[in-house]
Amino acid sequence: MSNERKQSDPDFRQLSVVSLESRRADDMVRLIEKNNGVPFVSPSMKEVPLENNQPSVDLAHRITTGEVDIVIFMTGVGFKHFVEAVKSHVPTDKLIAALSDIITIARGPKPVAAMKEFGLSASIKVPEPNTWRELLETVDEFCQISQQHIAIQEYGKPNASLVAGLEARGAKVTPVRVYRWELPDDTNPLADNIGAICRQERDVVMFTSAHQLTNMLHLAEQLDSVQMLRDKLDSCVITSIGPTTTEALRHNGITVDLEPEHPKMGPMVVHAARESNRVIKQKEKIRVLLTEADVNPTDKTAPWYNSPFMKACRGEPTDVTPVWLMRQAGRYMQEYREVRAKTTFLELCKNPQLCAEVMLTAVTKLGVDAAIIFSDLLPILEPMGLDLEFAKGEGPVIHNPIRESTDINRVLELETVDSLDFVMQTVTETRKALPEDMPLIGFAGAPFTLASYAIEGGSSRNYLNTKTLMYRDPGAWHELMLRFQRAITIYLNAQIAAGAQCVQLFDSWVGCLGPDDYRRYVLPYVQGIIKDLVPGVPVINFGTGNPALLPLYAEGGSQVVGVDWRVRLDEAWDTIGHNRSVQGNLEPIVLLAEQEEIKLRVAEVLDQAGGRPGHIFNLGHGVLQQTPVENAIAVVDMVHQMSSQ
Repeated sequence: MSNERKQSDPDFRQLSVVSLESRRADDMVRLIEKNNGVPFVSPSMKEVPLENNQPSVDLAHRITTGEVDIVIFMTGVGFKHFVEAVKSHVPTDKLIAALSDIITIARGPKPVAAMKEFGLSASIKVPEPNTWRELLETVDEFCQISQQHIAIQEYGKPNASLVAGLEARGAKVTPVRVYRWELPDDTNPLADNIGAICRQERDVVMFTSAHQLTNMLHLAEQLDSVQMLRDKLDSCVITSIGPTTTEALRHNGITVDLEPEHPKMGPMVVHAARESNRVIKQKEKIRVLLTEADVNPTDKTAPWYNSPFMKACRGEPTDVTPVWLMRQAGRYMQEYREVRAKTTFLELCKNPQLCAEVMLTAVTKLGVDAAIIFSDLLPILEPMGLDLEFAKGEGPVIHNPIRESTDINRVLELETVDSLDFVMQTVTETRKALPEDMPLIGFAGAPFTLASYAIEGGSSRNYLNTKTLMYRDPGAWHELMLRFQRAITIYLNAQIAAGAQCVQLFDSWVGCLGPDDYRRYVLPYVQGIIKDLVPGVPVINFGTGNPALLPLYAEGGSQVVGVDWRVRLDEAWDTIGHNRSVQGNLEPIVLLAEQEEIKLRVAEVLDQAGGRPGHIFNLGHGVLQQTPVENAIAVVDMVHQMSSQ
């Protein structure tokens, strides 16, 4: 057998790889070397049991006296520390016997193994990837927790989303912390890696725990290099072991480039070895792109950076709930109708000056907190070889639709955006015309929606041709979606370089799919787009028609998830997770009602948001042509007035 590696084999190709692993540092060295990487492993933390841990003692007494119905063990080491912390107050055999009589939930294999050492079997095991979302889903499947007393053994810091989810189900929740994380006794290896990252001498940084980042930043602060470290981490390939760590990294402003399918160390290293060189090439493309950009999209000193809309995208508190409206420039406005009377829709889309004019008119008239470029989802199809026409009375028509697998060969790769320069000019002209403190949103159709237009040749009710191709020839479908994925990535990055501060993916037709089909046929390509966009630029992932897809929209990796009106906003947010921002979700037809009714509906959406940071008010889809313009204006005013009280 040849010793030569296949191109598809995992291979770091001698990239320098930083790991912050403590317990399994030696294993990590072997894994990195096995995959042809150069390891730089520096332990970043040690577990320290809390001294005189009275809350743990109190919990142990409550367990043995039958006052606790369910205990959730989040970590194996946490279980062991808990038993150790209380043994002088509650005998271990008595505690284990009491735990055997109630429901115990283990978040993954490590607490299961730790409990087994004491002869205790977990009543319920949470499946991969073992996040709080899977935990709540498992609880919903196996437990009735209303009015139940639940104790949570925390793993370092509180999980607000988990506690909120349990309380929302009627449980009485007691979180208990049993240990804390501290820097290791010898911090020199970690300091060396921090310095090397700041000098751009490291290629890949792998995190197996959120606390590794916390301690790394803490030491960097002591070294007076925390800002330099943050800046230079953007140049590295950032790999996270799983969703829990990823969420924490993103919360700290660190963009995660890679995450394995299974949240374990081995799969993480293999995935990083296979993908890191590709990510480095993409980062270089983005660096070159931003060098030529008209506006720095992540400039923290820019007037728009701390606008209510941008802060809400980042999940930060705002003085007022920001609001903008999908299709906020359209036929419901007299000024737009006057422009459209002089030109066709496609001609309008290809006239940057007119596009900027109609959007500026709408923004000024409505008083919204963000503008979106005036364009359409479909012009990207033309340079990809599809014959697009906006037929009067029919809407968009594709005259050479894709119907057979072999037709996919006609779909051209979008190598550059030269043929779509009118869109970039629209971004530039709109950015110039807007107030400096107002963010500009770019957008594109999502892969499934574009593919459906290309296959159906226009609108569809049942997506017969699309689903037939998808089911009959998954290989051909994969190739088509990859072409759209690559094209959309280039297209959105170009809009960002031209002056957009945020981008939205519109998946207007994807609601026709069930969750399993979405995961198989759509999700990987959405994830591929989002992970290859300019880091730090907020992405809104918006789909409509099927609330069951909401958890999968969140898995796409966007900072913001758009929600339509078919689900309550609070329920949607609970499903998505409060670590992400949410956009929505007033039904568009409500704007045709009397203003008193509109006011009640606006108040309902705001009440469901509950004043939590990260809410962007919007409609569940675009403004309808029949909408009285005064009602659209009123909605914006209502949101501002009600949310500022």
